[in-house]
Amino acid sequence: MIPAPQPAAVLTARPAYTGDRPIDAEPSQPPQYSFARILWTWAAAALPMAFLAWVVAPRLWTAFDGPSAWPRAIILCLTLGLIWQFVLVAVLVRREQGTLRWSVVKEALWLRAPRSPRTGRRGGWLWLLIVPLVVGIAAKELLVTIPIPVPADRDLGLFLRSDAGRDFFAGNWTWFALLVTMWVFNTVLGEELLFRGLLLPRMQRACGRWDWVVNGLLFTAYHLHVPWAMPKVLLDTLIVVYPSRRYRSAVLGIAAHSVQSVVFAILVLLLVLR
Repeated sequence: MIPAPQPAAVLTARPAYTGDRPIDAEPSQPPQYSFARILWTWAAAALPMAFLAWVVAPRLWTAFDGPSAWPRAIILCLTLGLIWQFVLVAVLVRREQGTLRWSVVKEALWLRAPRSPRTGRRGGWLWLLIVPLVVGIAAKELLVTIPIPVPADRDLGLFLRSDAGRDFFAGNWTWFALLVTMWVFNTVLGEELLFRGLLLPRMQRACGRWDWVVNGLLFTAYHLHVPWAMPKVLLDTLIVVYPSRRYRSAVLGIAAHSVQSVVFAILVLLLVLR
């Protein structure tokens, strides 16, 4: 029996070529969100964080004793809120894609190597884009001063520099592990994953060519739990969002922001090892 010819629709497309080197095929565009759905997703992340920081943490504070009572309460609450964002992303992607297989998730959330918009090639020298992003964020921290006071009882850096903070973290591996968990969910599995991995690829239809600007503004407004940080967050975000959008890789933003978390983790580790 002669096999029936395959329909053209199911034939495997051959990659485009430039000379004798293949160009990576353009991945499929994720489903696009309406502006109302974008705002709903923003609220699902921002409002729980604000509620935990301004309502739950002050009540949890009374359950602890000593000068470390408030830092412990706020760290626990923010960690819980960031874990919730990871769960939210997982639920939304599962409903959208029907699976959480890594091969599907990495494309749905742009968890892939940066892709050149000119040649279509992935990775390689494009990974070096992380270097100027990190330098830009560091320069902003050193050169930009925004006169918005941070409440002393909510300034984790101030606590870490105090005698109470140094005494609390000395040999305290349990709370060091909790802080590391908070930072991982902050820059890898929580905020960056939601805003750069989930939302940014799905905003083009609603926001057009300015989707990256709207994404940065939404990410800034999300920081209701630390409103004094919003101006610097906006600068940070505008540094990393456009490259993530241009090169279609959330990994760029995740990597650039994770450097800060690594630095903080090393500083706290030094206190633990005292």
